[in-house]
Amino acid sequence: MRELMRTNDPVVLSLARTVLEDAGVLAIVADTHMSVLEGSIGMFPRRVMVVDEQFRAASEILEEAGLGEWLYHDEQRGGGDD
Repeated sequence: MRELMRTNDPVVLSLARTVLEDAGVLAIVADTHMSVLEGSIGMFPRRVMVVDEQFRAASEILEEAGLGEWLYHDEQRGGGDD
């Protein structure tokens, strides 16, 4: 699995997941239960994860849907291996 995007915005999360699933891409939202630990203040972002093989296609789908600004790029972590 690879991280595609992260955000605290529940509307963006829902839209991204719907757009990806409509395109046949399985998207999993990780960290959804962190709100229990944080007291529902939205401090920790949720992550949208996809399988490695669908990462590139999923990125393009979200770009086309106007969600490109929320994509999580490897350079935000200090570089990537691929």
